[in-house]
Amino acid sequence: MRPLWINTLLPLVFCSLPLATAGLILAAVPPAARDEYLRRLPESPIDWIILGLGGLLFLAQTWLAWRALRWKDAAGNFDETVDDWLTHTARGAEWFPLLGLIGTVAAILQTFTSFGEGGIKPTAEEIIRRYGPAITATGSGLFMAFLNILPSWIVVAGRKLIRSMAGRPTPAPTEPPIDLISAASPGFRRGGQA
Repeated sequence: MRPLWINTLLPLVFCSLPLATAGLILAAVPPAARDEYLRRLPESPIDWIILGLGGLLFLAQTWLAWRALRWKDAAGNFDETVDDWLTHTARGAEWFPLLGLIGTVAAILQTFTSFGEGGIKPTAEEIIRRYGPAITATGSGLFMAFLNILPSWIVVAGRKLIRSMAGRPTPAPTEPPIDLISAASPGFRRGGQA
């Protein structure tokens, strides 16, 4: 029974946590805001791009997390062949807020450009009504970024908990962890010196 828990059920539970978190976030959004977002969604191509790419990336990361949380042998070693892929796909989450901002800026420009047509001065209600679509792209970008940072975190926490439940010690790291911000900087070398 214990191998079933450690090798199958715990990885399944851990891989379902990001999806459950997404559901909790959607449930926590006030209904009026959620309804307005869903009403504007069909008219926003940038939202579909953000949600489509984010969803595909999330599915890929969830599958990689599933593989990373399963033991590959009787000694209790995890399948670490997917760790590099999981790290690289997790970095893709950084792009979603930027895509959301591009969509927001484009929608704001479109909104203000439409006010100059015909020389009519818009009312405050008209400005608010036309400005609404600009916010959906930001929301989509932030939601996808949040959702796509969870699988790699789940692997780190899940491996520690699975090892602990199996009565196996957590191995000491062979090299210091990489600071992702420094690693993305030009001229980065291990040890933090350029």
